[in-house]
Amino acid sequence: MVSIIKDIKYDDRNNLFTDIYFPEQTSTTNKILIFWHGGGWIKGSKEACQELGVRFAKAGFTTMIPEYRLASQSTFPGAHQDSKTFVEWLLNSQYVTMPRSKQPIYQIGASVGATMALFIAGQFGFDTVCWSAPLDFSEWIKNHKDTVASTDAASELHLTNPRQIKDSFYKFFTVSYAGGEDPSILQKMDAYTYDLDKLNRLLMINSEHELTPLDSVLKFAKTLAQQNKALNLILLPGDQHAMGYANKYIDKSIEFLLH
Repeated sequence: MVSIIKDIKYDDRNNLFTDIYFPEQTSTTNKILIFWHGGGWIKGSKEACQELGVRFAKAGFTTMIPEYRLASQSTFPGAHQDSKTFVEWLLNSQYVTMPRSKQPIYQIGASVGATMALFIAGQFGFDTVCWSAPLDFSEWIKNHKDTVASTDAASELHLTNPRQIKDSFYKFFTVSYAGGEDPSILQKMDAYTYDLDKLNRLLMINSEHELTPLDSVLKFAKTLAQQNKALNLILLPGDQHAMGYANKYIDKSIEFLLH
């Protein structure tokens, strides 16, 4: 039976917490999985991920689901800083007792949680799975000056074109987290500009017509190739984004991490 400990504080200054899901057979050498929730940096919570936490724990992972500051509290780089603060806390915690060769740490991220997983993977080398990570912000904003930002463009703006509706939300969460459209900030948000020196094994899953533009995924793949970094990419038909296909690809994600 999975056991859960909720609301363990990992950041006193910003009052941030993590939930931990323990597998039935718990030992000091249990592999650790960090799951980063999505929500466009404007919504989402660790509490909403309980079903996933249980599922990962049943697969044998001591599963960490941390919260991080949202755009209503802190704009860029707030959430990114929180992700690094969490990892540094974890590495010095009672839950990591062995060298990584004996107690590996993995990551799965959904949507912008996957963007932050990339940010962490480049610095710490954790094997990582990204479900629909948004990657490009500066060029995208530059090319979408006329797009009106909205969380619900279908009802608020009466849009009917699926791409336009997705673009409206993409712009909303991007400028919300960036605190505006300052190109210098947006460029720092771009995944292409992250320190990827320690990036290890990476699986990215994306749908052809989803929220995250496919051309940004292909651009990121080229960036990795130029840095002599490998990428495993699963490209799905349709327009499902992150949690939309998650249940179908959890087993595939776990299989990638463990083999």
